[in-house]
Amino acid sequence: MKRIVVFCGSSLGFNPIYKNAAITLGNYLAKENIELVYGGGKIGMMGILSDTILAKNGKVIGVIPKLLEKEEVVHPGVEEMIVCKKMSERKVIMSKLVDGYVTLPGGFGTLDELFEALTLNQLQIEQKPVGLLNINGFFDPILGQIDKMIEEGYIKPQNKNLLIIDATVEGLMHKMNQYKAPEKVAVIQKVVR
Repeated sequence: MKRIVVFCGSSLGFNPIYKNAAITLGNYLAKENIELVYGGGKIGMMGILSDTILAKNGKVIGVIPKLLEKEEVVHPGVEEMIVCKKMSERKVIMSKLVDGYVTLPGGFGTLDELFEALTLNQLQIEQKPVGLLNINGFFDPILGQIDKMIEEGYIKPQNKNLLIIDATVEGLMHKMNQYKAPEKVAVIQKVVR
């Protein structure tokens, strides 16, 4: 992977373990010369991640909708900042720029972006690795919900494998680099009359 998007919070949360995870990921990306694409903010997890990479002379690309430009406080140190019109446009731009996705702890927006990436893979619109850095068991309740959705027949069991999970940066990135896209299959069956 040459370039990945990282979905993460515009807040740091209460436990410093999450901030440290963003720093660890930023150091890893800079060391491996992997470019970061992210939400463009200088605050919260986004700010820590981008600051870490920029301090190591790594490449960072921000993508931010005009309506959030002031609210999220655009990172002034990011040289390549793409300002778009809508949140939906932001996702499309990010998707076109990257080879894979990593999700760190965050809120509603982070989960929205994660599930959009998973949905694109499930529908075989994309075939890129989607990683979840499950620091401190942060995503355990979400993973439990996915298991419940499988149990109740809303997700095919094999589609859980579209989500690559690890509790360490090195472990997650190793798994993502080993990712092999599944063979394309018919997602929607033809109606036989």
